[in-house]
Amino acid sequence: MVTKQATAPLRATVRQTIDLPILGGNVTARLSTFDHLCDEREHIALRMGPAHADAPYVRLHSECLTGDVFGSQRCDCGLQLTEAIYRINNMGGILLYLRQEGRGIGLYPKIDAYALQAAGMDTFAANRALNFGNDERNYQCAAEMLHALDVRAIRLISNNPDKASQLEAFGIRVLECLPTGVYCNHHNRHYLQAKSEQAEHSILLDGMGRPARAGAAERVGA
Repeated sequence: MVTKQATAPLRATVRQTIDLPILGGNVTARLSTFDHLCDEREHIALRMGPAHADAPYVRLHSECLTGDVFGSQRCDCGLQLTEAIYRINNMGGILLYLRQEGRGIGLYPKIDAYALQAAGMDTFAANRALNFGNDERNYQCAAEMLHALDVRAIRLISNNPDKASQLEAFGIRVLECLPTGVYCNHHNRHYLQAKSEQAEHSILLDGMGRPARAGAAERVGA
């Protein structure tokens, strides 16, 4: 786990905000786009549920076409996204949907990594075999989006300690970390185990893995 440092001033601004009914109209989100993000990608924020004066619940969700759109069983992304939307809508907060496919390596390289995983590599070894780092994501863009929305402190919904560490480095106070559910099947078990053992994610698999961090408030959907 490598903590990134800010490479540019946090100067992003909100570009446009609209109401967006999602999940069959069961949830209405306030969708915002942004200008002047450090990586110039088209990330979005979805604000849902009751307002929080102190620290909203926030999920940083990296784009996963295969999981989010097609319901791939090789990861847990789609189910985590749906869980996050409903939890944030109930508790009040923001979903940051980040265009960081494949932990930041892109869609085609992610599929190349899948092929290597099918040959026996774990998810991180596959990345390294393709000359990428274990995790190429930089969350400065997420901090910039929160600053643009006048948010300086959050309660983070995540199993990934690197997200909290980076946000803190970029000036966002993480008051609490709440783990997501564990969505394990026979296709993604080794993927989840690698995240727990090699990237310190708070994931428990039949007694194996890493428990939730101190201060985590709940675990949903085992």
